[in-house]
Amino acid sequence: MTPTHSPRLLDRAQCLEADQGDPLRELAARFALPSGVIYLDGNSLGALPRHVPERVERAVREQWGTGLIRSWNDAGWIDAPRRAGASIARLIGARADEVIVADSTSINLYKLLSAALALRPDRRVILTESGNFPTDLYIAQGLLEQIDRGHRLVRTGRDRILKALDDQVAVLMLTQVDYRTGERFDLAEITAAAHRVGALVIWDLAHSAGAFQVDLGLAQADFAVGCGYKYLNGGPGAPAFAFVARDHHDGLRQPLTGWLGHAAPFAFEPDYQPASGVGRLLCGTPPVLSLTALEAALEVFDDAEAFGGLAALEAKAACLTDLFIERFEACCGESGLRLITPRDASKRGNQISLAADDPAQGYALMQALIDAGVIGDFRAPDILRFGFAPLYLSRVDVWDAVETLARLIETRAWDDPRWQRRKAVT
Repeated sequence: MTPTHSPRLLDRAQCLEADQGDPLRELAARFALPSGVIYLDGNSLGALPRHVPERVERAVREQWGTGLIRSWNDAGWIDAPRRAGASIARLIGARADEVIVADSTSINLYKLLSAALALRPDRRVILTESGNFPTDLYIAQGLLEQIDRGHRLVRTGRDRILKALDDQVAVLMLTQVDYRTGERFDLAEITAAAHRVGALVIWDLAHSAGAFQVDLGLAQADFAVGCGYKYLNGGPGAPAFAFVARDHHDGLRQPLTGWLGHAAPFAFEPDYQPASGVGRLLCGTPPVLSLTALEAALEVFDDAEAFGGLAALEAKAACLTDLFIERFEACCGESGLRLITPRDASKRGNQISLAADDPAQGYALMQALIDAGVIGDFRAPDILRFGFAPLYLSRVDVWDAVETLARLIETRAWDDPRWQRRKAVT
């Protein structure tokens, strides 16, 4: 689907009028955002759905406090990874039995990368983008050091991926949305190109799942990973998900053969026998409290179905990001910042990135913005990054955010020593 766009908004009053006519505005009430804050960092940590604390408290007080170990059965704790996986499957165009929630994105990538290489034993190349998210590169490097079978990690420019595909590539490993610029790969096109040369594809959907429409089934994707704490709003450190197409279930062999990935965990057999299907990606005991928060947060997407679901959310995100670009260029033309995100909404995620001519100014400006109540983040060496979660953001939020940015630039409020000091998390 091509996102639809709202009419050009010329002033704040028009933004407010457009917001009042937006059926998705009701979803914002599902979130507990602090007053006076415009939250443009949902691509790093999603906002808190209001009903999640009560759900977690119930799990602590009743299921853990009273049910004790009985809650593995009585409260369905043991089935939570599959339930959450089924909920996420609906958001990424997968079948319920193709997705499971477990561990972190990095650990799941390690499992799937190892499994995919084993499915292409005569090939020795992992192909990826030079600017892929660093942890994905680190995981691939570490795995290749361990297996030590002559494999190579080949990195190439984003615009040369298709040309670099050949019959030596075992696995193409890509993140759909570039974490720096927000540029979006065409998932179906690239998957088809990889399959034409016999390669498998692993997609990192960290900035895709819950942000816009993803259809792994239609694209005939092989594998995917993604996190639960960005656009899925599962909370800090929420467990991640892994997708394996049914065609690969029987041949899937992952290296972390823990007891919950066993065909019969409570038979306590001395030798490993993998569980059927995607369940063999489980390893250790699932984090029940984090899974409880994630499962509850995912219910917001069920609410969104009444308003058009992901198609409507994608269209709204396109409107919000278009508005940000328009207002930025109108208000901040001589700011020392430049847009590095694609202008075409169909070629970007729910993100706008601005590069600073002076990286020190860029970092300080983001810190001043956060202090002024507009929360984004900074990515080294020079990028101010803004995420647009259409579940809880409005057009007025975007208008006011750019007005604040323009004011801080004009007054040089960022030029203060306290904003220059680098924090541990940027």
